[in-house]
Amino acid sequence: MVTNDIISKSISLTDYGIENATIKYNLSADELHQICIDKGLGKEASSGALAVNTGEFTGRSPKDRFIVKDELTKDKVWWGDINLPFEEDTFDKLYQKITKHLSGKELYVREAYACADDRYRMNLRVITELPWVNLFAYNMFLRPTSKDLESFTPEWTVMQAPSFMAVAAEDGTRQHNFAVLSFKRKTILIGGTGYTGEVKKGIFSALNFILPVEKNTMPMHCSANVGKNGETAIFFGLSGTGKTTLSADPNRKLIGDDEHGWTADNSVFNFEGGCYAKAIDLKEENEPEIFGAIKKGALLENIVFKEGTNEVDYADVSKTQNTRVSYPIHHIENIRVPSVAGNPKNIFFLTCDAFGVLPPISKLLPNQAAYHFISGYTAKVAGTEAGINEPTPSFSACFGAPFMPLHPAKYAEMLSAKMKESGVNVWLVNTGWIGGPYGIGKRISLKYTRAMINAALNGDLGAYCYEDYHVHSVFGLAQPRTCPGVPDAVLSPRATWNDDEAYYKMAFKLSNAFRENFNEFEMESDEEIRRGGPVRFTN
Repeated sequence: MVTNDIISKSISLTDYGIENATIKYNLSADELHQICIDKGLGKEASSGALAVNTGEFTGRSPKDRFIVKDELTKDKVWWGDINLPFEEDTFDKLYQKITKHLSGKELYVREAYACADDRYRMNLRVITELPWVNLFAYNMFLRPTSKDLESFTPEWTVMQAPSFMAVAAEDGTRQHNFAVLSFKRKTILIGGTGYTGEVKKGIFSALNFILPVEKNTMPMHCSANVGKNGETAIFFGLSGTGKTTLSADPNRKLIGDDEHGWTADNSVFNFEGGCYAKAIDLKEENEPEIFGAIKKGALLENIVFKEGTNEVDYADVSKTQNTRVSYPIHHIENIRVPSVAGNPKNIFFLTCDAFGVLPPISKLLPNQAAYHFISGYTAKVAGTEAGINEPTPSFSACFGAPFMPLHPAKYAEMLSAKMKESGVNVWLVNTGWIGGPYGIGKRISLKYTRAMINAALNGDLGAYCYEDYHVHSVFGLAQPRTCPGVPDAVLSPRATWNDDEAYYKMAFKLSNAFRENFNEFEMESDEEIRRGGPVRFTN
C-alpha cells in the first residue's frame, strides 16, 4: 500500500545546531527523482529508475563504524574489531563540526520510522546533503501518512554528510569516512561517504541493541515471507547468498527483505519499508519480482549502462561487484500488509559455499542450528576482491556480525530458545557450487534451490530417519536422499564431484576453517553447541 508522505510544513534544524539551512522537507519520490536529474546527480534508466554513483565508497566500511562508549553501552556492547569504541567528548566535538558544516546548505529532511509492529515503532529523522540519499531513506524506511506527520516527533536522528571529511587525528576516526552511533544522544553521524547502505545499517545496528536489551525481542538479519496457510519462513544469509531472491516468491507474501524482529509473543515483523537488492547479473527470467520492481521511484547504485543507451548492463561490474537497487516494498506486488506475521515454521540458513562441499539442502538438529548460526558461513570467490585467487571462507556471526552490538552468543541463545519454544524446522541451504569448487564445479541451479525450499515448506522431504536422509560424514548434516523436482545426484555433493579423494580433502579443509573460526566462541558456548560443528581433520 502506498502512503502519501507529502505535507506542507516548515521545520527548523536550529535545535540540532544547524543554522540558516534551506530545508526540503519530506519531498515525494518523484520530486527527489526530478531534482537529481535537474542537478545532474543521476540519470534515468530505461525502466524509469534513477541511477546514481555513490562516489569513492560503493559498499560499507565496517572498520570505520563506531559506537559511543558510555554508561548505556560500556558493559553491554561486545567491544572489539567489530564494535569499535568512541569517546563521548570526541563524539560531541564531531557532532558540532558536522552541524556547522551542514549550516547554510540545502538539506533534505525526511521523517520516517522503523518497525512495522507499532509496539516497537522507532520514529526517525534523516537529514541528508544529497537528494538521492533522501530518496533511499524514503524507499527503505516505513513511510508515515500525512496525518501521522502532523504530530510526528522524531526519536532517533541520522545525519549524513558525505562532503564532510574527518581529520582522523582530531576527530577520533580511522580515516576521513565514518559512521558513529550514540545510544545516549540517539544520533547516528555519517560522513565522508555517499554509500546509502550506511544509513539503513546504522538504524539496524541500533535496533540490534535496543530490541534484545530493552524489549526481549530478537533482531534478525534475514528476509521473511508467509504462505497462504499462514506459516512464516525466515531466510538468514549474508550478501550474495540469495536472501532477497528466494524470499521474493510469487506463491508467498513477502514480509520483508533484510531486517526483522521476532517478538516474545512469537510474531515476526519487518523493520523496513523497502528492499535493497544486489543487482549483479540480474535477469528478468530468474528474478522477475525484483526485476519488475526496478521502475520509477527505484534507486540504482553504481550500475553501468550499455554503451550509448540508458539500458542497464547488469553483468557489468567494472565499478563494483556490489551494484545495488533500493525500492519501496510496494513495488513488489505480492506483499504482506502490514509487514507482520505469525510464528516461523521453517528457518533457512543460506550459504554460498564456493568450496562445493556442503549439501544443497540439509536439516539441522538444534545444536547444529546454534553452531551454524553463530558461525554465519559463506565464501568469497576468486575475483571478488583483490588478492583472492581461490575460494576463501568468510564467517559473520549471526549472519550479520557487523551490525550486532551484543556478543553473538546472546543472539544465539535467543534463537535457541525460540526454536525450542516454537518447534521450528531449521535447514542449511547451499546456494553455491556443486561438482567441485569455484572454477571447476558449477553453481547450483536457482530452479533446484527453489524446488528444495518449496519441498521443505510443503513437508515433502520426509521424516528425519535413515531411510530418508544420509548423514554427511564430515559435517554431520542430514541431507535428504530425494526431493521433488531435483535429481537425486544433485543432493549429494560428494557424488557430484566424481572424485572422492579430492572431495574429502576439500571437505576437511573447510571443516578446519569452521573449527578455527569457532575458537573465538568456545568459551561462550556449551558442549552441546560445540558438538554441532564438523569433524576436525588432523594428520
